[in-house]
Amino acid sequence: MERDDKTATLSGRPPEIPFGPAPGPVDEKTGMHSDYWILSEEERSKGFVRPIRFAYKHLACKTETTMNRAIAETYARDPKFYSATFCIFCRAHFLVGESGEFVWEDGSKVGS
Repeated sequence: MERDDKTATLSGRPPEIPFGPAPGPVDEKTGMHSDYWILSEEERSKGFVRPIRFAYKHLACKTETTMNRAIAETYARDPKFYSATFCIFCRAHFLVGESGEFVWEDGSKVGS
């Protein structure tokens, strides 16, 4: 997946995997990538089309996972930016969107 100047890495470092679904490999201990794509600060500063939300629930295990501000703002600016997200309990990434496995506190699907 090629990225443009509207995207950045969460760490601010150059991506280890420039055209991958995430800019860093998966850490086998945590299941998380070592880095994540986000919308650039400039792109996020243009405003949000959804509320900024910091937590979502995985429907399969009922666990709530929280995220940092930059990822939360990326979801708020572009709800379809990500195709998958992480569950802290399952230690894996699963699909988001209408067919996805995650919901916000209000019950709406993450990524829709």
